[in-house]
Amino acid sequence: MSRQDLFDSDPSEPTAGNALPIASDAPLAERLRPRHLDEVIGQRHLLGPGKPLRVAFEQGRLHSMILWGPPGVGKTTLARLVAGAVRARFIVLSAVLAGVKDIREAVVQAEAARGAGQRTIVFVDEVHRFNKGQQDAFLPHVESGLFTFIGATTENPSFEVNSALLSRATVHVLKALDGEDMQALIARAQAELQAPPLSAAAAQRLIGYADGDARRLLNAYENLVQQAGPVPELDEAILERSLGEQLRRYDKSGDQFYDTISALHKSVRGSDPDAAMYWLARMLDGGVDPKYAIRRMVRMASEDIGNADPRALRITLDAAETYERLGTPEGELTLAQAVVYLAIAPKSNAVYAAWNSVRAFVKQDGTRPVPMHLRNAPTKLMKGLGYGQDYRYAHDEADGFAAGESYWPEGMAPPVFYEPVPRGLELRIGEKLAQLRELNAKANKSLPDGD
Repeated sequence: MSRQDLFDSDPSEPTAGNALPIASDAPLAERLRPRHLDEVIGQRHLLGPGKPLRVAFEQGRLHSMILWGPPGVGKTTLARLVAGAVRARFIVLSAVLAGVKDIREAVVQAEAARGAGQRTIVFVDEVHRFNKGQQDAFLPHVESGLFTFIGATTENPSFEVNSALLSRATVHVLKALDGEDMQALIARAQAELQAPPLSAAAAQRLIGYADGDARRLLNAYENLVQQAGPVPELDEAILERSLGEQLRRYDKSGDQFYDTISALHKSVRGSDPDAAMYWLARMLDGGVDPKYAIRRMVRMASEDIGNADPRALRITLDAAETYERLGTPEGELTLAQAVVYLAIAPKSNAVYAAWNSVRAFVKQDGTRPVPMHLRNAPTKLMKGLGYGQDYRYAHDEADGFAAGESYWPEGMAPPVFYEPVPRGLELRIGEKLAQLRELNAKANKSLPDGD
């Protein structure tokens, strides 16, 4: 079986996720893996008093779930603890290595456990990497209650998990660990390794380097302690020697991180492709997660280019998808291609400005009723009440436009939010809007008074 762990939880430890002993030479992250719910650091929104998972633990209620969150926040740990809390057999599958054969093997194991009167949890790490057929293979067994399904993913399950499987599971969103959580983790690691104290400045830089990832923090801290040797304090100089060039060149906890992002965004907005590529290269070379850079680029495509060139958004999303397939370094070229396109594309913040104006308007204006002619009328009763009456179907009108028709709440003076700029495709959009507004004005003038 491809990377599959099978074990029975210890009935004497109702909150233990894995009763197997941990070797003394195991990585620090594994040695510090919580074996009881109260040892979990972070995720207070799920594990605090009265919160969803806390209640499930305390009541021994088992339900299928998707644990969605960034790396190193405890998805696997929580799944193990759930298994321990309900004394269930725990089967682990890695979606990177496993296939349908491994799923069938897990089913056999679950059937054997059920025959012995024991429940089973099947935990799938990186479930978003399973294809539709592989995800569908779980459905009949989840529905029959043969086992409880728990999937872990760093990707949005709305897009990466089949809707059929998603509808049978509760999505719990896990958050990156904050500074307070990281400090608590460092204290626990220091006690485990009996290490020298970490200076405040070094701790802040280490926390910034970890970027909310507990595993990354613990791995870096363990290397730091091993390389430092017998010293009275672990300071910034020792930390830099341990983590090397990456920490020195790209400090995520400092201003450089935000300044570099700002420089990239402003270079794109300023239509300088060379500068945009330079700052993108600086970010990637410094160790930033390429997915973070992609998210910022997608934002730029809408905020700074918008409808002046709608292709920019599609090209950026294509680059993101290609990078997901190729990874580093091959996929970085697609990011460079996208950032150059963004830089040379015609610029417009018209949609961005309009959206901000609409949100502000709606917030202060209150809720107005939908006019009767715009309401849907799926039933005879609703039609009898006038829903949808006098609505003009645009496709039946000349040029597919119902001149003079109002789509605003009654008594509301139609505001203008979207004002296209005279650049790129928005130049044509502006001309089209002007033409439609002129047709509306003529139609309204031809109406008799009182209509």
